[in-house]
Amino acid sequence: MGGGRFKAHSAGSFPTGTVHPLTLDLLERLHLSAGGLRSKSWDEFARSDAPLMDFVFTVCDQAAGEVCPVWPGNPVTAHWGIPDPAAVEGTEEGRRQAFREAYQRLEARIKLFVALPIDKLDRLALKRHADQIGRSEPEQPR
Repeated sequence: MGGGRFKAHSAGSFPTGTVHPLTLDLLERLHLSAGGLRSKSWDEFARSDAPLMDFVFTVCDQAAGEVCPVWPGNPVTAHWGIPDPAAVEGTEEGRRQAFREAYQRLEARIKLFVALPIDKLDRLALKRHADQIGRSEPEQPR
């Protein structure tokens, strides 16, 4: 989506040790590579030898109240909370739908973010835009 301008990483505050099977299934259905994906702690990205982050987005609703690590490089941060699809109980189709909705919300927000003229915005403007994107709600497919 970002035309090669970004390198994304994903991690969590309480990793389970495995990538959720419904995540892998959804990625396969969307023809997106799942190669090399693994469950990992966000602590990996707070170490001194971690890649420097320009932006950090917390996405889990529960993470809004958690104390995040201090990220090396002082990246722009924003909270893009979405309900955790792995916490959804019920039918198989209902659980799959929760993963699709989480993906759609994140995809919509990422598209808005990568469309920003990042090289023309100062840090404060980037933070304001990132926070605004986190409050946006994508249109639901009909």
